[in-house]
Parts: sequence; structure tokens; C-alpha cells
Amino acid sequence: MRLGFFTMPVHPLGKAPAQSFAEDREAFILADRLGYSEAYCGEHSTDLAENVTSTVAFLASLAYETKQIRLGTGTVNLPNSHPVRVAAEVAMLDHMTGGRVNFGISPGGLISDAEAFGTLDQDRNAMFLECINMVLAIWAGEPPYDLQGQFWNVSTARTQLAAIGQGAILKPLQQPHPPVVGTAVAPFSKGVTAMAARGWEPISANFLLPKWVATHWPNYREGCAAGGLPVNPEGWRVARSVFVAEDSAKARAYALDPNGPYISYFRGILTKMKRGGRLNLFKEDQSMPDEAVTLDYVVDRLLTFGSPSEVVEKLHMFREETGPFNHLIYAGHDWADPALGRRSMELMAEKVIPQLSTVIGAGLEVA
Repeated sequence: MRLGFFTMPVHPLGKAPAQSFAEDREAFILADRLGYSEAYCGEHSTDLAENVTSTVAFLASLAYETKQIRLGTGTVNLPNSHPVRVAAEVAMLDHMTGGRVNFGISPGGLISDAEAFGTLDQDRNAMFLECINMVLAIWAGEPPYDLQGQFWNVSTARTQLAAIGQGAILKPLQQPHPPVVGTAVAPFSKGVTAMAARGWEPISANFLLPKWVATHWPNYREGCAAGGLPVNPEGWRVARSVFVAEDSAKARAYALDPNGPYISYFRGILTKMKRGGRLNLFKEDQSMPDEAVTLDYVVDRLLTFGSPSEVVEKLHMFREETGPFNHLIYAGHDWADPALGRRSMELMAEKVIPQLSTVIGAGLEVA
């Protein structure tokens, strides 16, 4: 079982941005020291709670302070970006990290971002597909380029000066390009199938019910088969909100604190999904009335907490329900209590994952 890290990130509105950025950076550096395999950070332009506005800029600040961990854009919201800028910036980051970049992409789910960028009423899925295809074509091609699309055109034919390098876009260090990773946020996601068929790797979101995460495994296998690729359980990542403490009482008190980071996070997610008409994500039965999707209902199904042994048992049961993923992504949340936030990450790496790997490898139930 491999262990990764992902943060949106979400912080209280009253927290100083500089403090939030510093704590987020510390979490990534800690993950690197603890042996987490990779770490992702999201981006949004119009959300003061999710205040990292550029995932590439944030990860660039970690390029020379981390040693082994792969750094993932989590994600670049492609309809809000120009393919040339994306290609150039991600290639630069790949060189800065010595080839440790995972290229996480998505259409972007925050509707206020879409409105601000003028794409609210456009087909953002089509924009997403055109943008990623152009980015990959830029990396595979040579200047002066000749890419014509519905939303963007890319060429440097009129201005290229090949002898001095003008008109060429930097290629990434990893060839043919960094691994492409995409988020899956819908039940029965056809995006999972399409990603797997192209050799891209999906992450099932941490705010999906286990029942809906389970629908991604057959789609992932279907996509691998369609692309003539082997099915790799490490290629299907599953994210989960987890809090681990030394004992059950401490874990419960912090995880279920009404004003704590976990309840605040799910309160915000529930509010956004309700506003966006996507409460179906939280319904195990689609006939459930909206008013039945309460905060307690959501937290009970989406938050894993406890002592190390309790968390191992819960994650084992979760995996039994969802399918045989071998790459767990620990969802990072605000460090309302920095000591507890750090210790949870430590216990996850040092106690939970080794024991979970043993249990899964032996095919045994946790006592």
C-alpha cells in the first residue's frame, strides 16, 4: 500500500494567508521526510478558504526543499488557463524538481472560478479536453507549432528566431511527459474509463461515498483494457479524509469538534454541493430527499478517525467495499492544532500504512 498526500487546501476565513501557506508547505515537507510517495495541492482563484491560487507556484516553492516526494498539481483547472502557459510552467516545474512532477488536471469544479474566467456558460469539459491535448501536442511537437482549436490557437510561425531559441516552448524533463493524473468526482465516472485508456491515472475524490468510489474500479479496468494497458492497482488512487491520534478519545474529540477543521471542511463541501445542485454525490439512494443529506450523515460516511489500530480496521473495511486500490491518498486539512496535525501524518506513515499493508498482504481481517 503506497501512501500519498493531497490538500485542496481549506482554511478558516480568519486565518492569515501567510500562516496558511506556511503550514501547507510544512505539511508537504513533513510528507517528504516521512516517505509519502507524492503530494498534491489544488488551486482556485475565487475562494478565500481555498486560498492557493496557483498550484504550480506553490509547488515551485517546494522544489528545492523536498528530496524524494513527487509533487503533483492537484489540479490545474485547464479551462481557466491557456495551453501555452500550462505547458511552459509545468515543464519548468518538472526541471526544477529534477523530474518529480505529476501533472494533475481537471475541468475545475468551482463555479465562481468559471464565472470569473467567463466560462460559466461554456462547455468546460470540451475546453478541458482541447487544452490537455494541446499541452501534450506542444510537448511532443517542435516550433513553430500549428495547433488550431475551438477555444485556442497556438503558433509562433510569424515570430520564431530558431537560432537564438525564440518561439520555442520548454519541454519537460520527464519524457514523453510527466504522468498525467485526473480527479474523479462522480459516481460511475466515464472520465475514469477515458483516463485509464490513455494511460492516465485517476484519483477518486475524498468526498465520494464508498459506494460510489466502488464504481470507479470496474471503469478503471475497462479503460485499461480499451487502451491495451495492464491493470495496475497502484495506478488507481483513492483519497480519504483521515485523522489518526494516539488514542480513540483524542481522535474523536478533534475529528468531531463542531468548530474543528474536519467538520468545517465537510460543512463547506456540503454547502458547495447543495448550491451547485450536486447533493446526489452524498446519496446512497438517489430517492433520498435533499433534507436527509445532513452534515452528520455526510461526516459519518466520509470521515475516518481513531487510534492507529482503529484506522487500520476502518480503512481495511473501506477497501473491501470499494475495490483493491493499492495507493491511498491522505487528505490534508487545516492544522487547527499543529501538533495533532503533524502527529496524524506521522502515525499514518509509521503505524497505519505498514499494518494495513500487512493485513492486505496476508488476506486477514483486523482483530
